[in-house]
Amino acid sequence: MSYDDVEIEDMEWNDEIQAFTYPCPCGDLFQITKEELKIGEEIARCPSCSLYITVIYNIEDFLDDNKTTKEKNNLPKQPVAVA
Repeated sequence: MSYDDVEIEDMEWNDEIQAFTYPCPCGDLFQITKEELKIGEEIARCPSCSLYITVIYNIEDFLDDNKTTKEKNNLPKQPVAVA
């Protein structure tokens, strides 16, 4: 059973370890990488103890940005009314 459910917005990005982190009661940090989030992983583990949390996030926010950019570029242009 998960120690807690935590929204991704409540986690901090750590450049040093390239992972989102959240404080663990043991004094260490729960960790989950962008790559793990992209493949649908939702469990952030603490490397120092047996606790883990469930990360609440929208997977679409972590999918390939190039795909969404291409899709946006393929949309038809909308006419703009000028008064």
